Amino acid sequence: METITLNTGIELPIVGTGTNTYGKENNDYQGKINGDTTELDQAISLGYRHIDTAISYRNESVIGDAVKKSKLPREEFFLTSKIPGRPEYIETTEAVHQAVADSLNALKTDYIDLYLIHHPWDNNEEIFTVWRILEEYVDKGVLKAIGVSNFNQEQLGFILERARIKPAVNQIQSNTSEWNHAIIEYCQEKGVVPEAWGPLSRIDASCRQALTEIGQRYGKTWAQVILRYQIQRGVAVIPKSHNPERQQLNIELFDFSLTEEEMTTIGHLKNKEQNN
Repeated sequence: METITLNTGIELPIVGTGTNTYGKENNDYQGKINGDTTELDQAISLGYRHIDTAISYRNESVIGDAVKKSKLPREEFFLTSKIPGRPEYIETTEAVHQAVADSLNALKTDYIDLYLIHHPWDNNEEIFTVWRILEEYVDKGVLKAIGVSNFNQEQLGFILERARIKPAVNQIQSNTSEWNHAIIEYCQEKGVVPEAWGPLSRIDASCRQALTEIGQRYGKTWAQVILRYQIQRGVAVIPKSHNPERQQLNIELFDFSLTEEEMTTIGHLKNKEQNN
């Protein structure tokens, strides 16, 4: 597995697995947590070590159970979780401390590799107050790196200008529904690794066809082509599947390379049902 070096010096596996419907009844985001680790057991057996979760997903404990069940050393895994911007988690210093403690407890670990502010809200000063608390956990080695999710350039820039410890990652949507090229370029200019959530989501039939045609040249699927596009331009990806065959395909990305022309073509794909 290839990695990207974060600005803290630690290595982020460039492909991970999303988990927002794992361990839930009917694989439903809003479903009741059932503790089923099947999907993660599959992923781990296939070689996934980068696992992305969040407090809002309610399944940090499922990830913790799967990692423990694997009997692999904790240091082989790269675990990401996220603190929501909801008042009950961020309105006081004590609330932030409790959120981090609860994440550690649920994940059954004494450190988390990457901890993100899950989404911005309309008060940059409040966001930065939370950030300063998270910096303290980096000092202690409890959080190995910290970052943000769904931040635009202005919101990310506010932290970058003031932070003692710079954001290591900005996790954003990036697919043919919304590539977010500008914020990705900004992140890379500032030494922040862009990470794509939903890299295989919201892709219409016309885009899939174009990607399929490119994939036929390499014996690859449309999904492998779009994931390759992202990692080839330095964007980490966290695709998610409940199907072990697709999970396997989603990490078979390192035996081909796209041409510059193909990269340009893919970067200009846009869902046709959307307004330009």
